[in-house]
Amino acid sequence: MATATIGEITIGYDDEGTGDTLVLVHGHPFDRSMWQPQVAHLSRAGWRVIAPDLRGYGSSTVVPGKTTLDVFAADIAGLLDRLGVDRFVLGGLSMGGQIVLECHRLFAHRLRGLLLADTSAPADGEATRGWRREMAERLLREGMGPYAEEVLYKMVSASAPPDVVTQVLAMMRGTAPEGAAAALRGRAERPDYVAMLAEVAVPALVVVGAEDAFTPVADARVMSDTIPDAWLVVVEGAAHMPNLERSAEFNAALHDFLIRTRETAAGA
Repeated sequence: MATATIGEITIGYDDEGTGDTLVLVHGHPFDRSMWQPQVAHLSRAGWRVIAPDLRGYGSSTVVPGKTTLDVFAADIAGLLDRLGVDRFVLGGLSMGGQIVLECHRLFAHRLRGLLLADTSAPADGEATRGWRREMAERLLREGMGPYAEEVLYKMVSASAPPDVVTQVLAMMRGTAPEGAAAALRGRAERPDYVAMLAEVAVPALVVVGAEDAFTPVADARVMSDTIPDAWLVVVEGAAHMPNLERSAEFNAALHDFLIRTRETAAGA
């Protein structure tokens, strides 16, 4: 693991391999270790893979209060500036996918392709915004343990390998409640990205677990049907984290997609 000071915070990140760059943004309430199967596979396959811990998560600085998606996006841009990376393929899962969409809104010119995994484009409705704010307060009162137990088998399916179940539970329990609460408050205020989807001018891979209850297949189809050059992969036997539950299938789809982005860039 490496670290970089970006503004007022320190960001922990992995940076493996050489070649064209893929940046992977983790979801809530996880950390960069959720991408370990993808970092290991793709860094050996001719790609430079960078996976940061978002502020408030993993080994990055915990900032209480409220962290909106534009702040996460600015942190990512700042880290990549520090690393000398101008253009890159950007991928994220769940909240990470929404951060990817925010990055597209703010600096689409830097992106060569998008991976949108188990995420959704619409803004929250009023009820969901209220739920996120209430959950933020609950995490501060109770810590991460009770929430982690409640949602474990929505994050992964009942058939998930035991080591994956253990890893997902450990990531959730290990997240700082203050960081998770700040992200929940900020996420409740995110904009609606649906209208922007038709403007995406780079290839996009949309992946979703067939059993995902948080962001179901219908949400994925909204994105794959609207983005002009999009490819939908539905991963059977997986819930919200197909990159861990079915890493071989996820890696194969992502590797094929990266080759496609490289060919698209070469033909531009």
